Amino acid sequence: MKIAFFEVEKWEENFLKERLKNHTLYFSSKELTPSRAKKISSFDAIGVFIYSQVTSKVLDQLPKLKLITTLSTGFDHIDLEECKKRKIIVTNVPTYGENTVAEHTFALLLTLSRKILEAYNRTQRADFSADGLKGFDLKDKTIGVIGCGHIGQHVVRIANGFQMKVIVYEPHKDKILEKKLGFKYVSLDYLYKNSDIITFHVPLVESTKHMVNKGTLAKFKKGVILINTARGGIIDTAALITGLSKGIIGGAGLDVLEGECYIREEKQVINKNFPKECNLKTILQNHVLIKEPNVLITPHCAFNSQEALERILETTIKNIDGFSAKKKVNAVH
Repeated sequence: MKIAFFEVEKWEENFLKERLKNHTLYFSSKELTPSRAKKISSFDAIGVFIYSQVTSKVLDQLPKLKLITTLSTGFDHIDLEECKKRKIIVTNVPTYGENTVAEHTFALLLTLSRKILEAYNRTQRADFSADGLKGFDLKDKTIGVIGCGHIGQHVVRIANGFQMKVIVYEPHKDKILEKKLGFKYVSLDYLYKNSDIITFHVPLVESTKHMVNKGTLAKFKKGVILINTARGGIIDTAALITGLSKGIIGGAGLDVLEGECYIREEKQVINKNFPKECNLKTILQNHVLIKEPNVLITPHCAFNSQEALERILETTIKNIDGFSAKKKVNAVH
């Protein structure tokens, strides 16, 4: 096939070239537009990211197009109805970073529980005293996992390896999974009351916005550690600051902050087109968090491992190979 890829970096181009040698390939670091589509009018397939709006105007320039494979989980940048009319198959990357984000969750937790950052900073000053560096074991601690999808399940597996007690809040219960992974489904109030550590693995929707708020502070077990690698808006920043100041929250590990620019796809964060403007009030509140000694903040990088990014490309290649073999692999309609 003749396949054109847009919004790809040089290393991605090299990766795809190596594994798609039997196809004619075209690469661009820019997003697909109607004018750029004219240059590839004879192509059979395109690979795009979310900034390429695949509209009817773009499709009009691609009369031979049979396959669109998006290098993302989301596909709302593609006009599916128009593709259906034109008998164009659309495929996506359903998952790619489940274990990656789960591992980062525990990187944050261990850094807090064993005071790794304080210890490192101290040794950098040639101070090797252990005063004030007493941490706590994860073994036998209760970890409350909010959301037990692909990422949450990996968190449960890792927690089991640390011999933690695992409780889960999940609206869509799977009793077979509960037995297989050895956790217990509980209500949200029970999880808040009984968890030593709470970690969030849910999307940001109306029902999950500000799950942590001033009203929930009274429900927490005193000294609870909060870990958020999901979306910043799940935790109300003002409530977090209040909880930390009163000792209700013993610490927080945050890969996301409330007020971040709207994120549809994790990979957006490292894309050159991702806007950086955010709400000033929230930025100032987040500066307060940065100065808190028991708060650890990383710059929305939980997903960002070489293996996770390669899995996006590997899945894209499987989608193309499947189409070539007349099979619908990860087709979204």
